[in-house]
Amino acid sequence: MKLYTIFFGYFKFFQKQTTYPLIPQKTVQEILETAKIEDVIQDFVNLRRRGVNMIGLCPFHNEKTPSFTVSPAKNIFKCFGCGKAGDPAKFIMEHEHLSYPDALRYLARKYRIEVEEVKLTPEIVAQQQAEESLYIVNEYARQFYQDQLFDTDMGKSVGLSYFKGRGFREDTIRKFGLGYAPTEQDAFVKKATQTGYKLDFLKKLGLASQYDRDFFRNRVMFTIHNLSGKPIAFAGRIMEKDAKAPKYINSPETEIYVKNKNLYGVFFAKTAIRKADECILVEGYTDVISLHQAGIENVVASSGTSLTEGQIALIKRFTPNIKILYDGDPAGVKAALRGLDMVLEQDMNVRVVLLPDGDDPDSYLQKVGASAFQEFIDQQAKDFILFKTNLLLSETKGDPVKKAGLVRDIVDSIAKVPDPFKRSFYVKECARVMELEEQVLVTETNKAVQQILQKRDFDKRKKQEVKINIIPEDGEFPTEAPPDSEQALVIELPKRTARHEFQERDIARILVEAGGKIYDEKENMTIAEFVLGNIEEVLEDFDNPDYLRIAKEAMQLVLDKTPLTTQYFIGHKDQKISELSVDLLYSPWEYSPGWAARELYLHSQKMPEDNFTKDSVSALLQFKLRKIVRLGEKNQLQMKELAKDDAGQLVRLMKVQMKLNEMRSELMKQLGMVVLK
Repeated sequence: MKLYTIFFGYFKFFQKQTTYPLIPQKTVQEILETAKIEDVIQDFVNLRRRGVNMIGLCPFHNEKTPSFTVSPAKNIFKCFGCGKAGDPAKFIMEHEHLSYPDALRYLARKYRIEVEEVKLTPEIVAQQQAEESLYIVNEYARQFYQDQLFDTDMGKSVGLSYFKGRGFREDTIRKFGLGYAPTEQDAFVKKATQTGYKLDFLKKLGLASQYDRDFFRNRVMFTIHNLSGKPIAFAGRIMEKDAKAPKYINSPETEIYVKNKNLYGVFFAKTAIRKADECILVEGYTDVISLHQAGIENVVASSGTSLTEGQIALIKRFTPNIKILYDGDPAGVKAALRGLDMVLEQDMNVRVVLLPDGDDPDSYLQKVGASAFQEFIDQQAKDFILFKTNLLLSETKGDPVKKAGLVRDIVDSIAKVPDPFKRSFYVKECARVMELEEQVLVTETNKAVQQILQKRDFDKRKKQEVKINIIPEDGEFPTEAPPDSEQALVIELPKRTARHEFQERDIARILVEAGGKIYDEKENMTIAEFVLGNIEEVLEDFDNPDYLRIAKEAMQLVLDKTPLTTQYFIGHKDQKISELSVDLLYSPWEYSPGWAARELYLHSQKMPEDNFTKDSVSALLQFKLRKIVRLGEKNQLQMKELAKDDAGQLVRLMKVQMKLNEMRSELMKQLGMVVLK
C-alpha cells in the first residue's frame, strides 16, 4: 500500500529537463533557501500554531479535522490524511499543477529573486504552450477583451461606459481583468488563431463555439481567477436590451475550472479574509468589485449559484466564519436558506444580513457609503439558525400545523451542527423564540442527530465491505476464499516491521536531517562521515531497501565531497527518496511549547533538534547491537542444526557465540541497557 502521493512534476522535470530554460543551480539553491514554507502555504491555507509546527485543513483532499502539518523549522509540509508532503517548491507544484522549473519561477517572483536563464527557443515555447495551454490561452483572451474595452470605439462607448456607470475606477477595472467582447461573430477567434493559438484549445475553453465563432459577443467580460491569480474562466453580461439570450453566460467547466469549487474574487480576497477572520459572501460579480473598491476586501461571490461543498471547503481554508449578504426579498432569501445546512455540517459559523428591500450590496453601498455599509452589515448580522427561525416563524401566523412543520425544519438544521455545545445553545434560543418547552426540542434534536449518524454509518458500510487479511511472518496467506460480494475489498496488511529496521530507519533519519552537520570540529568530520564510516562494511546487511538507498546516496555524496543537505534529499529527483525523506523528518513527538514558553529548557543535554552528535552515537550503538543479536541468533541456529559427530565445528561456533555475547554485553553497557528490548 503506497503511503505517499508521487510528485509527478519533479519526475517530468528530470525526464525533460533539456526542454526547459535552464535555471542556474546557484539560483535554484537561493530560491529554496529563501522560500519559507509557512509563507508559501499561507497564501492558500489558513494555518494556526500548534507547538513548534502549524496545522490547517489540507488543500489536496476534503477533511473536517486538520491533518495538514507545516514545520517552519524544517521547511517542509506533510498531510497525515492523504500523504502529500514536501518543500515549498513541491507544494506549489502540487497545488498549482506546475512543473518544477515553473514552481521555482513562482517562488522567485514571490521573493523577488532575479532568475537568469537561457533564451527561449521556439521548441521551448511550443513545449510550454502544450503543457500550460489552457492558462496561456485564457491569459491571451483576458488581454484581448481588456484591449477591446480600452482601445476600441465600441468597447469604450458600450463596455467602459457601463463599468464607469457602476462607479468602477480604471485601476479597479484593470485589476479585476474586466473587458469587452465585440459584436463581430469571429473577432476573437480570428485574432487568436492568427496569433498562433490552436482552435481546439479555444473550443475546449469555451471561447469558441462548435461553429468556429466567438462564444462571447457584445458582452462586458468578467475574468474568473484561481487562488494564485491565473485566469481560469470568464463570465459575460449581455449589453443588448430586451435580448432573448441569457443575461449572463459562463465558460464551461474544464481541467482548470470547476465551477462548484471556485469563488469569484477569492484571489483578491484571501489575504483580507485571513486578516479579518471572516468571509463576506455576495451573489454577483459587481457586488464583489464594488465592495473591494470601497475597501471591504474580504468578499467573494458564489456567481449566482447556491453554495456547494467545494466552495465551502475553499472558504474554510481561510476562516470558519461566513457572513452572507442577501437582497431584501424574503421569498428569495427563504429559497436560498435551504441550501445552507451543508455549511453547518462543515462546522462553519454562518451569519446572515438582510439588506433593505430593493437593494443589493452594490446599490446599497452606493447609497450610504463604505463606512455606513460596514456598520450596517456588522450590526444587522444574525446567526443563521436564529435568522431562519424568525423568518419562518413570521409565516406561521399562529397556525399550529405550520408551526409544527417549522419545528421539524429547524430541528433538521440544528442536528447538522457537529459541535454539541453549539447545538445546545441553538436549542435553548430556538425554544425561547418559538415559545416551546426546551426538552421537546432536545428530544427531537437528539432523534435527528441519531438518524444522521445511523445513515452515515449505513452509507459507509454499504459503500464497501472491507476484509482485512494479515500476512503472517512466514509470508503465507490464509486458505479461505474472500467473500462472494462484489463490493468486498481485500486489504492486505504487511507483516510487522522487524525490530532491527527501526535502527535502520534511525540511521537514515540522521543522515537526512543532520548528515552535513559537524560531528568533530578538530577532524572537520561530518555526521554522515562518522555514521557511514562505522557501518560501511555492513551496508549491504540493511533489511529495508529504502533506508539502504538513503545510506548509499549519502555515501556517494561523501565520496564526491558534495555538501550533504536536508534539501538535497527532500528535492531528490527520485520520488521515493524525496517522499521518504519528508517522512523521516516528521516526528510524532515534539518538545512541549509550554516548557519553551516558560524558558524551561534541557540542561543535561542539548535540545532534541540540536543533539545530533549524541543521537548519532546512540543510533550507531543500537544499530550494531541489533546486528550482533541477529548474528548470534543465526549462529545458535547453526549449532542446533550441526551434526552430532562434527565436534570441531561445534567448538568453533561456540567460541564465535561467546565473542558475540561479549560484544552484545559491551554495547548494552554503553547504551545503559540491562535487558535487551
